[in-house]
Amino acid sequence: MTETSGMSRRGLLAGVTAAAAATALPAAPAWGVDDQRPGAVRAPALDRDDRHIVGRLSSERALRHLEVLSEEIGPRIGGTASEKRAADYLEGQLRSFGYQTRYEPFPVADKFLAQIGDPRNLLPDDICWQAGAAAGGKLDVTVTGPARDVGPATAPVWPADVAGAVVLADDTAAARPGFVAEAAARGAVAVVLLPADQVFPRRASAFSPSGLTAAPIPVIGVAQVQKRLLREALAVVTSLPLTISTAAHRGLVSNNVIGERPGKDADAPIVMVSGHYDTVIGAPGANDDGSGTALTLEVARVMSKYPTEATLRFAFWGSEEQGIIGSRYHVKQLTQDQRDRYRAVFQNDMVATSWDPAIVYWLLSFDGLANAATSAVRASSQRLGYEPQLVGPVLRGSSDHQAFQEVGIAAANFSWRGESSPALLEPPYHSPEDTIAKNVSLERLQVSMELIGTAAYKLAKEI
Repeated sequence: MTETSGMSRRGLLAGVTAAAAATALPAAPAWGVDDQRPGAVRAPALDRDDRHIVGRLSSERALRHLEVLSEEIGPRIGGTASEKRAADYLEGQLRSFGYQTRYEPFPVADKFLAQIGDPRNLLPDDICWQAGAAAGGKLDVTVTGPARDVGPATAPVWPADVAGAVVLADDTAAARPGFVAEAAARGAVAVVLLPADQVFPRRASAFSPSGLTAAPIPVIGVAQVQKRLLREALAVVTSLPLTISTAAHRGLVSNNVIGERPGKDADAPIVMVSGHYDTVIGAPGANDDGSGTALTLEVARVMSKYPTEATLRFAFWGSEEQGIIGSRYHVKQLTQDQRDRYRAVFQNDMVATSWDPAIVYWLLSFDGLANAATSAVRASSQRLGYEPQLVGPVLRGSSDHQAFQEVGIAAANFSWRGESSPALLEPPYHSPEDTIAKNVSLERLQVSMELIGTAAYKLAKEI
């Protein structure tokens, strides 16, 4: 791991969430092109190319994309209608910027989803209440009943009034079949399985419970924060009615969305900026990876104004959360001649968290080595005065850059994470709390856009 300078990074970007805490939306950056940025060690020293890009990038425009993705659409589960709505929005935006666009469809596995309703509006409405449904439970139904918490599924304490109730229990995989069968036999209309708490800062995500066959009632798996809020509500109200809806999504097709502007000739090098636009179950995905998606759109808009020698390609990957499926599909379709044209892939994944400890901008490559993408971003950080905030390249996969590096294409993942390790991710990660208000800093997003925008433009112009 490359060490930063001797100055402490603990204070870098200090207070980026202070303004956001006072309002529902994060504060937009107020700096000018030549101003020193939060966390920078000096004022920028920008050349003409940098000024073209930095002077046009707008976090407020990026915020509008985030609002569409994470609030108007919400969770974007690979292959479902919500993911397709997002794909259509992204394709329309790229087309409006003047890019040649196309979809890359590919099949993905069935999904089983649930929604928790609150008829009396007793639960907080500032998080997502989507959950996972068990494929082996009752699907495509809606039931309502009072919540009854019976404790551990391994040793439940059954109240007298289980009939007609929605039963909550601490989940244990081995106990699921027997517990669900007993709940159904006692007349419960649904089972809500509560995950074990993870070690801070991680929190358990919503899940589709496995191990069940033909259960006669809906069975769903919630996230850790949903579990906490459900139990907090039960502690203060005498009756908490819940509506549980389940749905099976089968025969699914996910899509990559590609926008391109050809370079000087048919064999021109390709410079790609990308992000995945899908989410895990129950997560609105404002930071993961609405932020990388919004960055890619805004960089595409700005770069559309300027000619480049290289072919510009902007990509939005579907079904990353199911195992980087979309980017691997894309790479598999490329001939060797096409692969050889790629000069660099800038993959942006989680580039805007407002979590205070996430003060390091990580350069992550699958082999841990520098390449054209990491070197271009580090050079941009020097011109912009950000370099002490960067760490890497560090060896790490698990995002779409991996698919490219597996076949020898220069690529890297760029992300704000905790100081001690790239594995140190914010508490809202993969959670219903991954919302704009709870997990987005427009200052960090602006920093990310400036780093990637200037790096990609330099590489695309100077071939």
